[in-house]
Amino acid sequence: MKQLRERLQCYGSETLLDEELLTLALCTGPMREDAVTAIRTLLNHYGGLGGLMCADMGELCQEHRLSAVKAAQIQAVLELAKRLSIERPDRKYQIRSVDDAANLVRLDLMHLDHEEMHILILNTKHQVVERIRRYMGTVNSSVLRASEVFRPAVVRNCPNVIVAHNHPSGDPAPSPEDIEVTKQLVAAGRLLDIDLLDHIIIGNPRYVSLKERLRW
Repeated sequence: MKQLRERLQCYGSETLLDEELLTLALCTGPMREDAVTAIRTLLNHYGGLGGLMCADMGELCQEHRLSAVKAAQIQAVLELAKRLSIERPDRKYQIRSVDDAANLVRLDLMHLDHEEMHILILNTKHQVVERIRRYMGTVNSSVLRASEVFRPAVVRNCPNVIVAHNHPSGDPAPSPEDIEVTKQLVAAGRLLDIDLLDHIIIGNPRYVSLKERLRW
């Protein structure tokens, strides 16, 4: 195996594979010959970096025999990469399209094995003021209260909200319940003078905009 550090120095980091970059980030001492193979096996198990990002420390340590230090390093490196991918240092993240909104939440949602609902609170310029995770489990009308969705926007005096949730199956096609919940939220938002700009269903790799489907 060629020395990864030499390859990075000579040819640039963009020439290295995911498992090679992760190996360099984790192996601070002498590099074992089987290190890249072990990291490759880990990535294959989780279906790539996105899946690995959703693994918790207990799972990495118990099922894959990683030390607590290495498991923490993996989570820290991937979390930094996720934050860097959405960082806008000069201003707040501004949503101009459904792609902008989906890209902001998809890394958090697309690889989960359970449903979550995330709420984006936007100001008058459609800049994200806050991101909130509201539900884990199944998102349905029996547990979804419009007041819980819109309360943060009321508190912050923000006129716009976007909600997003994932389908663990990877298929973003809206269910009848998704459509009914969305209609309830649109109606509630109108009473509060807060616009529900969209309800996005995140699959893997696609997503669906219910605003485009329902045309409210």
